[in-house]
Amino acid sequence: MTADRERLRRDAERLRPEELRSHQWYGTEGQLRTWSHNARMRQLGYEAEEYRGRPVIAVLNTWSDINPCHVHLRERAEAVKRGVWQAGGFPLEFPVATLSETYQKPTPMLYRNLLAMETEELLRSYPIDAAVLLGGCDKSTPALLMGATSADVPSIFVPAGPMLPGHWRGETLGSGTDMWKYWDEHRAGNLTDCELRELQGGLARSPGHCMTMGTASTMTAAAESLGMTLPGASSIPAVDSAHERMAAASGRRAVELAWTGLKPSAILTRDAFEDAVTTVLGLGGSTNAVIHLIAMAGRAGVELGLDDFDRIARTVPVLANVRPGGRTYLMEDFHFAGGLPAFLSRITDLLHLDRPTVNGTLGEQLEGAVVHDDDVIRTRDNPVASEGGVAVLRGNLCPDGAVIKHISAEPHLLKHTGRAVVFDDYKSMQRTINEPELGITADSVLVLRNSGPKGGPGMPEYGMLPIPDHLLKQGVRDMVRISDARMSGTSYGACVLHVAPESYVGGPLALVRTGDSITLDVEARTLQLDVSDEELERRRKNWTPPPTRYERGYGALYNDQITQANTGCDFEFLARQGKVSAPYAG
Repeated sequence: MTADRERLRRDAERLRPEELRSHQWYGTEGQLRTWSHNARMRQLGYEAEEYRGRPVIAVLNTWSDINPCHVHLRERAEAVKRGVWQAGGFPLEFPVATLSETYQKPTPMLYRNLLAMETEELLRSYPIDAAVLLGGCDKSTPALLMGATSADVPSIFVPAGPMLPGHWRGETLGSGTDMWKYWDEHRAGNLTDCELRELQGGLARSPGHCMTMGTASTMTAAAESLGMTLPGASSIPAVDSAHERMAAASGRRAVELAWTGLKPSAILTRDAFEDAVTTVLGLGGSTNAVIHLIAMAGRAGVELGLDDFDRIARTVPVLANVRPGGRTYLMEDFHFAGGLPAFLSRITDLLHLDRPTVNGTLGEQLEGAVVHDDDVIRTRDNPVASEGGVAVLRGNLCPDGAVIKHISAEPHLLKHTGRAVVFDDYKSMQRTINEPELGITADSVLVLRNSGPKGGPGMPEYGMLPIPDHLLKQGVRDMVRISDARMSGTSYGACVLHVAPESYVGGPLALVRTGDSITLDVEARTLQLDVSDEELERRRKNWTPPPTRYERGYGALYNDQITQANTGCDFEFLARQGKVSAPYAG
């Protein structure tokens, strides 16, 4: 009887067909616009009984011929539509901007907010009752979720999935991570041109995003922990048949979300974002997640800041032994060890289990989760690291904060004082890094400026500055490096990132000179330029702002509206809360 009462309660809460949002376009009889909408549907080849009275499900697809992470999403969209039809819905596929980390310059981060804006306005302006969001490559996940959050249309996310592990001469390769490693070995003279060419063919073997715990895997895991995917969805390899089945199941679930009216605003709460931060830190995930989660939380009206990351980092151990934070495994190993549900099952005391997701409560999503390999997903008494993988730094060089992924750095560099060698931009750094007159030693601190949100522009992944060739040949593989740029989530090293405010707007990084002493102390959470306040003030008076990057177009809008890294790099007019009128469809 209890089950029957629960079923009746759920049925009573379901929307009636005339309460669906799409009804405004298709179901209002006696109006010219409604008649025209239905006429145009017939032009598209559909009869009214195929869509009227059914939930209309938008399938937002970031597929592109030039995005290797998403090249399989054309087929996955068909699986999603199959699931929508099976559940009695009506699917409509919408192509949206593809953000290819591999090819888009100066960086797809420049266009994250453009995709978010496109997503929001598309969902708001068309006859849509729910949405399925297909993405995965770094910036596409936060962009799609930011747009869906602002539109507040019932939505579910389908992660693109990691690619297969790479292979070369009996060694398992991680895309990105081993690219950086072997490129340095080539520069050091330890790898021939022929070997490098051979390795190039084994690094990335299939569709899908990076199979390390880079930004893509970190952000899709964050989407799952937020409650915006089906359980276990984020780690399924892109080419596994389970991935297609997950896509179809997500289409079916989207229809149910439309009938129940469960919106992102009910899911993306303060508790959800705290759990996502806990997840990212416990996975040893990408530093880029700091920026993205702050921006995503802002869209949901949740205040989330750097101090939240540092506070939570001190409470959660790193349990995922996945490169680059871990030293051994890749995402396929993580998936078959139990995936994110298994990982979360080991930190349930740190989570809010009674909060809603697209598929029941978080606690219900974790029911039956089991870890199948204790070396891939470690136990609490045998962690990869005792604290979360990202530390937040403060000091006179970064008054608004900076971050470092200290678990991927050489330990002896985590407390370090060295002589600064300053580069004004990435191009000049590339050109001069190997010049002997710079006097770079293993103890030097490499400083790159004008690479932040406005200065980059778009905060490119320049933060893993190259180690000079002569030091690589001496066996040096890590140095302290500081910038207002970002770093690929597949990267590693003692790289201080996201220095705020950035140098381009006059932040303290703009005042550093070659020869200055800089002190990094990760345990104390400090980054200090060892120069007096009086001297810094003298330098500030002589500082000249750089020329404007853009005089027109999207770049000008970006320059006018972008916020700093510590507040998420969203557009100010998109980040602020406020009423947006629903369109009149009549």
